[in-house]
Amino acid sequence: MGDTAMENGKRGYWLNQADIEWPDVDGVENDEECDVAIVGGGLTGLWTAWALKTADPKLSVHVYEAESFGYGASGRNGGWLSAKTVGIRSQLAKGPGGRHAVMEVDDQLRSGIDEIVDLLGRERINARKGGWLQVARSDSEQARIEHYVEKSRSWGVAEKDLRLLSATEAEEHVRISHTTGAIYSQHGYTVDPARMMCELMMLAISAGVVLRAPARASEIGPGQLRVGRHTIRARWIVVATEGYTARERGQRRAMLPLNSSLLVTEPLTPREWESIGWGGHAGASGSAHTYFYARPTVDRRIALGGRGKPYQFASSFDPSGKLDEGTVQALLKVVHDLFPEIAAKPAHAWSGILGVHRDWSPTIAVDENAKILRVGGYAGSGVTAAYLAGKIAADIVLDRRTSLSRSPWVRQLPAKWEPEPLRWLGANALYAIYGVADGVEARRGGAKTSSLALLADKLARRG
Repeated sequence: MGDTAMENGKRGYWLNQADIEWPDVDGVENDEECDVAIVGGGLTGLWTAWALKTADPKLSVHVYEAESFGYGASGRNGGWLSAKTVGIRSQLAKGPGGRHAVMEVDDQLRSGIDEIVDLLGRERINARKGGWLQVARSDSEQARIEHYVEKSRSWGVAEKDLRLLSATEAEEHVRISHTTGAIYSQHGYTVDPARMMCELMMLAISAGVVLRAPARASEIGPGQLRVGRHTIRARWIVVATEGYTARERGQRRAMLPLNSSLLVTEPLTPREWESIGWGGHAGASGSAHTYFYARPTVDRRIALGGRGKPYQFASSFDPSGKLDEGTVQALLKVVHDLFPEIAAKPAHAWSGILGVHRDWSPTIAVDENAKILRVGGYAGSGVTAAYLAGKIAADIVLDRRTSLSRSPWVRQLPAKWEPEPLRWLGANALYAIYGVADGVEARRGGAKTSSLALLADKLARRG
């Protein structure tokens, strides 16, 4: 273990790796014209651009990124490439395709993870296929995971795709203290988000996509947008700004920029690494109401994320990504609680924002008259979802009548979030209620979920 000071904020552990050779991109120096202008240089924007150029190489496709490619959640996330359900199934099933369409999306996500790894290169993005677990550590959590699996069966999810593990079986994947059982799915990789972004940039460039950064878009309207003092004209505009959508004029309440905080430890010693039994590189998350998600890195670190301070007033956010000391210590406490036998020290900490619609489900909204497509709202499950959304968006722009263009994600934008101060009060109060509910369940014991958590689910429209 070293004694160097923890690096807090900036761009996070992944993006600060010195050995990644990022392709050179330039900003906008003149007015430009293209067939499709994509606003947002994250995974969604790049996958959409690649899908368009692959389907029709004659199209001119430009991607405009405000900061640097990977600056947002796409380069700062926890590196879970999984087929976990994105959004609320019952909400998405209200569309014309019903339950069958939602189940079809689940199949597309399962095949999507392997397609992504094949396209970008397993070793080039440090992909390790260990699946994912959701671990229970109390009777109430155990009851919740059992109910989740039972409910998943009603949505056509087979045991080969999702199953319950005993405590002993769960510990074959990772030895987390007080484990009572777990949900397990084989459909998951851990990846390096920055290397993934770099490879996707190169894939897009090789397909003929034009990448622009820094190139902050403003005044997005029918057929054109502004980048600084320059005008960009396009037949179609795709807006893929996720949590940063609130910066756009008139969009402050469309998407909630929810904070997510991450911590990466210093490398574990060989003995510590052996003791936690995480060599299979499965992603792991918890079943408490205030959840965690974690994964090992290829150099034997632990990367763990949680909410921290969930939301700032008026949809604002700190671009520095710096965590307050309380959040750093809270995340470190979770690491030590999960793995009490190791003396993990924090090496990197940072935060980022993700985009959440009011109904907690992804949306690909089409304005046929303006020829503007708005894509996003993955609520923290965007690494695989962005690939699928990009293919869907491409089929819509190309006017293809396919199963993708009929996806339940293709729908009108949901209702807006509440105005301030209700938005700030609600988002932060809900997180506090979930924390209290965890405490109630821990003190009371038993298999029953706290009524406080059920109330919070109802208020959040997640139930």
